[in-house]
Amino acid sequence: MDHDQWNEPYAARGLPVVGVGHRLDMGARMDMEEVKDRAQDALEDAAGSTWLEHLARAGLAARGLLYVVVGILAVQVAAGHDNARADKQGAMQSVVRQPFGRVLVLLLAVGFAGYAIWRFVEAAVGPPGEDDQRKAKVKRVGYAGRGVLYTFFFASAVKLFIWSNEAASNRRAEADWTARVLDWPAGIWLVQAVGLAAIGAGLYVGWRGLSGKFRKGLKSVEMGRAERVWIRGVGTVGMVARMLVTVLIGAFLIIAARQHDPEGAVGIDGALKRLAESSYGPALLVLVACGLAAYGLYSFAEARYRRVCGH
Repeated sequence: MDHDQWNEPYAARGLPVVGVGHRLDMGARMDMEEVKDRAQDALEDAAGSTWLEHLARAGLAARGLLYVVVGILAVQVAAGHDNARADKQGAMQSVVRQPFGRVLVLLLAVGFAGYAIWRFVEAAVGPPGEDDQRKAKVKRVGYAGRGVLYTFFFASAVKLFIWSNEAASNRRAEADWTARVLDWPAGIWLVQAVGLAAIGAGLYVGWRGLSGKFRKGLKSVEMGRAERVWIRGVGTVGMVARMLVTVLIGAFLIIAARQHDPEGAVGIDGALKRLAESSYGPALLVLVACGLAAYGLYSFAEARYRRVCGH
């Protein structure tokens, strides 16, 4: 069949006459669009599924346990136990040393994986009911960032489960990566930008806590009056404590960049120990420790009452 015979049915119906190659391109584009639509439908189905809800709630509970243990370790730092590592890595190491510790760490790993999957699906689908595309993109980036963070926690928990007798080798990881970045072109500015981002994120968390915005995501109608008051209290205290720690981490990053001193970069553990060394430090650290533990309790409440995946 020649080119004119191929196009006769299209011309007879008043449709534009196109070449075979062009029709093949159109067919390929239509196939790609169909694949994208099916993928989007699958993601939306996953976002509203019961299994993803269970994974998300398990992740919130795992986060709660982690923050409670970090709070306990921070109290130990305030009491002068310098060997206590008051951060999430230290919390997992503390858990693995308990009776049935490896089982608990494995459960934490499952929870972290669930939390990461939930956040990645949210990042792919986008926030429901958000008409402002700019805000939606910012939220998607935030979801993806949390997914990456909890993927790292999942990998750390699995590593600790497998090699539970080995000491942690990344105690000064913050200084190591800061030293590497400072050697990059514009590395000083990049580290300062990360510090400013940490300060901004901390202030945002504190604002959400003090304004009570975090309650919008909770199923308040299922709570009693006492539960609403209690959850708002631990949520506010916990988020203010997180704000303080995150702002301190950001400030130390900026100082480390300006002084070109990677040893000045710290994580949660380092920020809490620096706080302990200041005037009235132990007392302040105990308050912050209680706040971090309160955030853990709030996470347990979220695992029960948070609106997750439309449920």
